[in-house]
Amino acid sequence: MHIVFLSHEYPLWSPGGAGTFLQTFGRTLAENGHQVLILGVGKSDQEELLDDKGVQLIRLKKNTSNVPNFMYNALVINKRLKEIEADHKIDIIESAELGLGIISRKHPAKKVIRLHGGHHFFAEAEKRGINWRKGLLEKRSFNKADGFIAVSNYVKEHTAKYLSYHGKPVAVINYPIDTDLEEPNVKVDCDRILFAGTVCEKKGVRELIEAFKIVRERYPEKHLDIFGRDWFFPDGRSYIEMLKHRYDETYLENVTFHGSIPREELNKRYAEAALCVFPSHMETQGLVTLEAMLLKKAVIFSEYGPGPETIDHGKTGFLCDVYKPEDIAQKILWCLDNPEALEEIGETARQQVLAKYNKNTILEKNLKFYQSLLT
Repeated sequence: MHIVFLSHEYPLWSPGGAGTFLQTFGRTLAENGHQVLILGVGKSDQEELLDDKGVQLIRLKKNTSNVPNFMYNALVINKRLKEIEADHKIDIIESAELGLGIISRKHPAKKVIRLHGGHHFFAEAEKRGINWRKGLLEKRSFNKADGFIAVSNYVKEHTAKYLSYHGKPVAVINYPIDTDLEEPNVKVDCDRILFAGTVCEKKGVRELIEAFKIVRERYPEKHLDIFGRDWFFPDGRSYIEMLKHRYDETYLENVTFHGSIPREELNKRYAEAALCVFPSHMETQGLVTLEAMLLKKAVIFSEYGPGPETIDHGKTGFLCDVYKPEDIAQKILWCLDNPEALEEIGETARQQVLAKYNKNTILEKNLKFYQSLLT
C-alpha cells in the first residue's frame, strides 16, 4: 500500500504529538513493506529530502512570494502529489483535520482524516471563538474525506458537536506506542516530578505550578521538571515569561523549564521521575501519558475528555480535576505518601499499554480500515 501523510510535524523537523505518531506509525508501516511518505511545507529556502528508517520525508521550501500561505501551500502540495501519483499510484492520502481543505478533489487516492484535535475541537478548551478562515477550511476538509479515524472515542464524539462526518465511515483507533522500547537503566529519583508537553494554558501548566506550591508545603525538597517548547501569545509574548511575572519565587522555587529535548532523552527522564503529571484541559488521547505508563510510571491525568478511556483510576494511574490545583495537589501528595503503591501501579500501567496500544495490533486495525475504503 502507498500512503502519503500531509504534515509539517515530524520529530526530525519539529516536536509534537502528531509528529511522534507519524514516526511510530510510519516506521511500522515501512517495516511491513508499505511505501510511506510524509509531505509538508517547511521553513527553509531549500527543499528537504530525508529517509527515516524507510519513511520518506519531503519538506517543500517555504513561501517567499507575495501569494498568501494557504494558496501557496495548496499549489505546491497539489503539484507534488500529482508528480508522486504519476510515479507510483497513491492509495491513501491522510491528514489531520484541516489538511484536506487545500487538496484537489480530483486526486484519485482515497482521503482520510485522522482526528488529532482540530480548530473546532480545541475551541472550547482554549475559550476562544472559531476563526472564520480556519473554520471554513476545516469544514471543506471534512467534506472531502472518504473516511475518518478518531484516536479516542472522546475526540470522535466531541468533534461531532461542531462538524459533520457526512455519513462517511468513522473508526476509533488509538495511537500506537513503540512497545519495543527498552526501559532505560536509570535510578528513580523520588524527589522529581515530571511534566511533558507544550508549556501553555490548555496543558494545565498554570494549575500544576499552583498545585506544586501546595505540595512543597509538606515536601519542600521536591522538584518539578517541565519539558516542552514554549507557547507564544499572538502579540509574541512568551507563556513561560508570563508565568514568571505572574508568580513570585515561592511558586517557582524548585520548578525548572527545560525546553524541548530529544525523544530518547525524554524517555530517560520519564524513567527517572517519581511520578508524571499531565493536567491537560483538553486532549484527543494523551500520548505522553501512554509513553510514561509504558516506562512503569504512575501518571496523574485529567478526569475529563479521554482520561477515563486511558486510565483506570487507582489501578493504572490517577485522574484529577485539572481546573482545581487543590485536587491536583491532593493526588500528587497521595502518590508521594504511598511510594510502594506506585510501583505496583506502574507495573499495571505498563501491562495495559502493552496490551492495548501495541504498534503491530494498531497497524492491523489501520490497514483494515484503509482497505475497506479501497474495496
